[in-house]
Amino acid sequence: MTSATISTPVRSGKVTQGRVLNSEWIKFRSLRSTYLTLLIAVAAMVGIALLACWAAANRWQHLPMAERASFDAAGRSIDGYVFAQLAIGVLGVLVITGEYSTGMIRATLSAVPRRLPVLWAKMAVFGGVTLVLASIASLLSFFAGQSMLASQHIQTTLSAPGVPRVVFGTAIYLTLVGLFGVAMGAVTRSTPGGIASVFGMLFVLPLILHALPSSWVDDIGPYLPSNAGQALTVLHAEPHQLAPWTGAGLFAGYVAVTVVIAAVQLKRRDA
Repeated sequence: MTSATISTPVRSGKVTQGRVLNSEWIKFRSLRSTYLTLLIAVAAMVGIALLACWAAANRWQHLPMAERASFDAAGRSIDGYVFAQLAIGVLGVLVITGEYSTGMIRATLSAVPRRLPVLWAKMAVFGGVTLVLASIASLLSFFAGQSMLASQHIQTTLSAPGVPRVVFGTAIYLTLVGLFGVAMGAVTRSTPGGIASVFGMLFVLPLILHALPSSWVDDIGPYLPSNAGQALTVLHAEPHQLAPWTGAGLFAGYVAVTVVIAAVQLKRRDA
């Protein structure tokens, strides 16, 4: 009796940016921590919007005229982004350091020998998801906050001058924070190191600056990463603050420089 051997052709697919992107999307959405962290960010924004605007409406009759005149209804409703950026920054770091901590990065880079497509895919997936969810969170926060302010007839509308830029500018700022986290995670390859670097740049540097002479604060403060990026989230620029899109461009520049450093290190260092 004779036996026939049937050979099955093995398909070898070329590594493309699209396939790497799909792989990173699968990894990103398969982690429970992704949903939990993003939910915390959205809940923080909406919850703080309700609380802050309720407090403002409750105190409105007792506020001095000067405070009433400078009241920013749009800005008050998106104040929660200050807390949301904590969750988004941490998740950005974890997007890449999580693989280094488990050792899975070796398999990832073995499958994608050119390496850089992995970094681009991680940033594209995380940046895209963050931009969409941050935009939704900003809109929900805005409308929730305005519903609280309506009791005193001090609400504004999304079509008012400058308001769309504040609402969607907040989403852009949060997206840049997330990408900054991914880049810092790639540079440090350590979750504690990445988180400390992001928080140090965004929170600690402004605190240190306030301990210096006031003239230094006015000259240096506007150019710090967080201060520059947050210019996009206020309706009326404060003294010594950069113009909204100028500040956003500078913050994007900080992110771009960090990404370049991450890309160079990813190409040169061993996994």
